[in-house]
Amino acid sequence: MSSNTLLTIGYSTLAEREHNIKFLEEFKNLVVVQSSTSLATNQLRSKYKRIELSSRGVAKSRNAAISNTETKYLLFGDDDIIFNEHSIHKAIQYLEKHSDISILLLQTVDEKNVLRKSYPSKAHDLKLTNSAKAATYEMIIRVEDFKSKSIYFDENFGAGAKNYLGDEYIFIADGLRAGLKGRFLPIVIATHPAESSGNLRNTKADALARSKIFTRVFGIWAPFMRLLFILKPPSKRFGFLLTVRFILGR
Repeated sequence: MSSNTLLTIGYSTLAEREHNIKFLEEFKNLVVVQSSTSLATNQLRSKYKRIELSSRGVAKSRNAAISNTETKYLLFGDDDIIFNEHSIHKAIQYLEKHSDISILLLQTVDEKNVLRKSYPSKAHDLKLTNSAKAATYEMIIRVEDFKSKSIYFDENFGAGAKNYLGDEYIFIADGLRAGLKGRFLPIVIATHPAESSGNLRNTKADALARSKIFTRVFGIWAPFMRLLFILKPPSKRFGFLLTVRFILGR
């Protein structure tokens, strides 16, 4: 079976940014447009399937991508991503040989071809303790595995929601807790600008948003896990008062 029948790239965007998407025509392309307006693009629609949402929020658009994907695998994308076609093929080959893997986590580089964060050097299984830095555009999922477990992104988290972080980690955590298996591979899947909403900021809003992620994933164990997050090298810096509030979740 060819790659173009196996994988969909599901892009999340706004109508005024839809024209920025760099499509790979070898794969199926799905574009989910949030808060759709009359600014819809005039690009050749034969290149992709387009879904319009009246709502806003990246988690909602990711869920729409999952619901409307008809291929075996789904790679999540944004309008400022440039994907590596060769790496996608390598990832698909791995998934085809490892049917027990439901989610594959990969790497990205910035505009200068530098890895965007500190990634492990070797492949490993995903766990709750090593998946918190995941970005959605680094993820390929086996669609039916997630649909069969009714696992979707928590729409209370992510860009466009009040809790504007953590949708990726929560999605992975829900999958692992449901018995799905994930794997990290040191393969560069895409290029993405260096600046990101996931970057740590020394603000009250950032500290509290991150605190809620731990509450959602770990429940009563959240304070202990927040403390480990602060202490784990490289150490994080919110400032003393914000650090205390972060650990306590207040």
